[in-house]
Order: sequence, then C-alpha cells, then structure tokens
Amino acid sequence: MANEDVVQTAPFAVPLPVDDQLCFAVYSLSHAFNRTYKPLLDRFGLTYPQYLVLLALWEHKMMTVKQIGEQLGLDSGTLSPLLKRLDTAGLVSRTRDRKDERQVNIALTEKGKALQAEAGHVQTAIGSAIGCSTDEARALRRVLEALTQRLSQPELSEPEETIDAG
Repeated sequence: MANEDVVQTAPFAVPLPVDDQLCFAVYSLSHAFNRTYKPLLDRFGLTYPQYLVLLALWEHKMMTVKQIGEQLGLDSGTLSPLLKRLDTAGLVSRTRDRKDERQVNIALTEKGKALQAEAGHVQTAIGSAIGCSTDEARALRRVLEALTQRLSQPELSEPEETIDAG
C-alpha cells in the first residue's frame, strides 16, 4: 500500500457505519471461517485452535510449547490447557526437555500422525468453500499477513494536542 493510499481518519471524524469498517469485515470473516471449520473438525473432536496446533506439528514433527505459541500467536494460558486436552486424547505427548527442564517438548503420537491422513479433506473442503484460485488465496494471505504485521508493531503515539496557554 502506498502512503498516499493509506486510510486517514481526521480527529473527531464522524464514525463510519459498521458495514464500512475493515475490522468488522475481518471479524465477520473470522466467524464465517469458524462456522465452516466447526462441522469438519467436530468429526475428529477437535476445536480450531487444537487443529492449528496439529497442523504445526504435522509440519515440524516436534516443537516446544514456546515455539507453538510463537507460530500460532497463542499465549501459554491458552496453550497449556489446549495441549493437555490433546495429550489426554492421545494425539500428542508432552515431555520435559532433558537439557532444559523449563522447556516442554510436544510431539505427535502415532494416533496424532494417523489423524493427518484422516483430516486431509478439511483443507480441500475449506478451499472449495472459499472458491478462489490458489493465486488469489496466496495474494489475499499476503495482504492479511501484512495487516497483521502492521498491527503487531508497537503502537504509534497519539498526535500531541496543542494547548493554547494564552
């Protein structure tokens, strides 16, 4: 996005209608994705965040809790109970690192590995529901990743107000 194309909001501007808010469009999209994923994942007894953890592990085989949290943007308060449920379901194992007891390694069990083949249709079904080409999906993902990166930057300071001392 070129600087001249950046949406500017004047101080005390009249708020845009809800339907014109970019954040509302993203919020609505998030809910639509959740509604689409839910029946696909219910079949496996998984929530979407649990599925994301499994996707990361299917890619990397073994990760620390910290690595999973960093990749998925989840804090330990969210991740710990989620991993415990996956462990209880027999999909992952949690073991303390022998060299550093503070680190917990998460690895797929045989059941977790086998689930990858069973759950393979999930991405196909989502791709079909989205209905865009691979190139369109890549371009959209790049835009969303750029927005995420911008919004993850340290907050910009508010413009200073000029106070007339006279």
